Amino acid sequence: MNRKTLDPEAIAAQLPKGKVPPVDSWHPDFSGELDMRIARDGTWLYLGSPIKRHRMVKLFASILRHDEDSRYYLVTPVEKFAILVEDAPFRAVAMDVHGTGRDQVLTFRTNVDDEVMAGPDHLIRLDIDPETAEPSPYVHVRGRLEASINRAIFYDLADLGLEEPYDGKCQFGVWSAGVFFPLGPPGSIM
Repeated sequence: MNRKTLDPEAIAAQLPKGKVPPVDSWHPDFSGELDMRIARDGTWLYLGSPIKRHRMVKLFASILRHDEDSRYYLVTPVEKFAILVEDAPFRAVAMDVHGTGRDQVLTFRTNVDDEVMAGPDHLIRLDIDPETAEPSPYVHVRGRLEASINRAIFYDLADLGLEEPYDGKCQFGVWSAGVFFPLGPPGSIM
């Protein structure tokens, strides 16, 4: 395993200013693996220590990509470093609700200050652990990147839930931006 050291200033110098970098259009050769990990709780760690500067975490988040090989990479126009992500790279830490029922719109803010509106371009999905039956909700952020929805927000989602016909069955779920997101059969949540 080839581990490289991280040069944040060099990464920052390569980024376009004032917009999200076009990481999906960058295709540099693989540069190695960094000793960087995003813990299940959303903490970013480098060499085993938490990265405490929020601006630095946001910088790294802006150049994060999840490729078809199921690995996560920090990508610049000239470098591509693999990092470890324990669950989802981001955490949904806040939700705003506008409207009700089928006219409802849900917006989420992540721990790296991305804001997304759940709908056709930003789907909500739910994984159920086959052993514990514990639900794990996620919202799409960008590219192949998702945010895990924290437990408190998931409870808020469940409070907003309605029973609706979906795929030929009655499902419990939430509406946002004209899309129904099933959370499970009626009575399955909470």
